[in-house]
Amino acid sequence: MSEAEAFTPEKIAVVGAGPVGCIVAAFLEKGGIDVVLCDVMPELLKSARDPGIRVTGAETLHQRITRTCTGVDELAEYRPDVIVIAVKATVLPLIASAIKGFLEKGMYVVSWQNGIDTELELAQTLGRETVLRAVVNYGCALKGPGDVVMGFHHPPHYIQELDPAASGVAVKIADLFTRCGLETRRTEEIVSMVWRKSAMNASMNPVCAMTGMTMAQAMNDPIVFQTVDALFKECLTVARANEISLGWDFYPHAMTYLRNAGNHKPSMLMDVENSRRTEIDFINGKVAAYGAQAGISTPYNTTLTSLVKGLESKK
Repeated sequence: MSEAEAFTPEKIAVVGAGPVGCIVAAFLEKGGIDVVLCDVMPELLKSARDPGIRVTGAETLHQRITRTCTGVDELAEYRPDVIVIAVKATVLPLIASAIKGFLEKGMYVVSWQNGIDTELELAQTLGRETVLRAVVNYGCALKGPGDVVMGFHHPPHYIQELDPAASGVAVKIADLFTRCGLETRRTEEIVSMVWRKSAMNASMNPVCAMTGMTMAQAMNDPIVFQTVDALFKECLTVARANEISLGWDFYPHAMTYLRNAGNHKPSMLMDVENSRRTEIDFINGKVAAYGAQAGISTPYNTTLTSLVKGLESKK
């Protein structure tokens, strides 16, 4: 029996008690999984334990989290089968370094995040055989510690291994998430899916961050929409120049998706409002980098990256 065939995920660690991590932890614990939620902010963990994580909006859920810890290195005592990374991509090097200190054969790490190449950041430290990448199809925001509003939820979510030998592991993790209410499927097209989502994020997040608009406001403003549209089309050009298939009908699909997102504030806008570092380098910055790699000019993505980083420097 291969390692993947013998793999039975029972203990799951979720790193990050922000809105994305809270949703994962709440669904898994409600599904009967042994969960530990990790975050450096004790106040977030305290609320997760009591009164528990409350999810409202597209999904309704109230669930107390039994186990928590304030440091990734503390997970060494817990020995999870799967570590779900649900933090900002900007802190991945630190997270990966901490995990490497206790990583054992048979443990797996899932990048459950926004952005391009987050899984490769993890794999640089942890090895490709250990890392999987997911594409998450829900939008959420934190009203307060443990209080999450899910603006939209468009399952299924998708997951894929970096090492083909771990395909069975991806299937089992997907099945576990599905049993717990987060429908997830193993795919062989995760790079394309990452780029599909990232193209939408790259066209919407920095525009909302710069204007203070919600997604619906940006999509429905005829002047602002011109920038959204130009960013999106530039992302399509870069993807195709790098031979990343997005599908011939992706543009109309994406526009429909974005128009149905409602008055949701994307995470980049909330980061700017709360004087936090954004993930612009892993979204528009990555599009610009892949454009340079293929010899494609990216004036819109380059400009928005610079403007958002300018906002960050004002902290």
